[in-house]
Amino acid sequence: MKFVFLLLCIWLTEADAFATTSFRLHRPSYHGMAEQPAEHTAEARAESSITTKKENVSLSRPVARVETFARLPVWPVVNGVVLWMIQQLFGAATAAAWEDWITGRVCPNFFAYPETSPFVMLVHHCHSFAAWDPIRCLQATFFPEGFSAHLHAGFVTVTYILDGGFVHRDSVGVRQTYGNALHSENHGVLTGNTEHKHTQWLHTGSGILHEEMFDNTIRSWWKPTRQELYQLWLNVPISEKMNEPMTVLLGGSEETPLIQDATSRTLVLAGNFAGTTAAAPIHSPLCILHVQIEPGGTWIYNEEPHFETALLYVRKGNGLACAETPIPVHSVAYIEPGIQGPIVLQNTDRDTVVDFLFLAGDPLREPCVSSGSMVLSNSLEINQAYSDYQRGMFGMPWSHKLSDDEWKKHIEANPQRTNLFR
Repeated sequence: MKFVFLLLCIWLTEADAFATTSFRLHRPSYHGMAEQPAEHTAEARAESSITTKKENVSLSRPVARVETFARLPVWPVVNGVVLWMIQQLFGAATAAAWEDWITGRVCPNFFAYPETSPFVMLVHHCHSFAAWDPIRCLQATFFPEGFSAHLHAGFVTVTYILDGGFVHRDSVGVRQTYGNALHSENHGVLTGNTEHKHTQWLHTGSGILHEEMFDNTIRSWWKPTRQELYQLWLNVPISEKMNEPMTVLLGGSEETPLIQDATSRTLVLAGNFAGTTAAAPIHSPLCILHVQIEPGGTWIYNEEPHFETALLYVRKGNGLACAETPIPVHSVAYIEPGIQGPIVLQNTDRDTVVDFLFLAGDPLREPCVSSGSMVLSNSLEINQAYSDYQRGMFGMPWSHKLSDDEWKKHIEANPQRTNLFR
């Protein structure tokens, strides 16, 4: 019954949108009526604005291609299945709008490395956890709410929490809680007054076991806890791969500055933008920006026009376009490499904000092999790392159910060795 009601709501929403669109398309023209100088002046200004935008678009680096990856149902899996059905019946745009409301999917974007160097992979999580959900209680008995202890080596994970939070524990003995970059009560709009540590940089180095569990502290019995985040995998130069593992938490106006103008907001997560620089400990020239463009607005990236790699992932909105190429919601757009110049992005929608993650940088141009949870220089190093893991060289995995005291005792009893390849 609930599902039938859901489909009915979607049908009414689609019908309303169709009616509104039809009205706009068929409303009468008043150009033949008496002269109205004020309107002519407004039209002239509009034409001038359009001309300026076209000039900006013509200067932009073009889009090489747009790619959309599969979205998988999980947390809660029932919602994810409903979203799959909605997508089959009403299309990806409608499913995306409903996903923002009911959650329940994860999208691993597997980039075509080395084309996207130094960016290896981007995962977008959108979940929720309700205290009253009986399926959740059953699922939690065999499927943890997060990611229990697992191995990483040779790269950096950048985990950026949009809503909710993570609890991190690792084999070096570090425990961290972080999250909540967006204000949910402000409908997910980037604001400059948050001092939360919302981003973790984990330099996996020569190897580390870590655990990432959703911070699902019950704040309301009826209202589900929303969890939305990005996790980005960054390759690092070979000379940096075997460094000691370490974690850094960032957030707030000093470490991740927010740049605002009349039509856009840009949160600088790494690199520089508009004369400001984030505190992220990057290993090669790159930038990571969370951008929101108001309806009809334009955003230009021209900080490092020589960056060969540039791509973006659209989190919300269907109005984004680059050099007249539309970029749908939940898609990845790869900017044409080998061309220097600004990247001009426009929100062609007059009603909805577009929200995207922008990535740009210089390729590393070094050998790289990615396998499972490791990004190393060659297959021999990958095989050696797996062998060392089996022999307990990185410490021993632990149960996510351990208390903090039990976890500390486990780490002390099973120490790891670092810099294995040196």
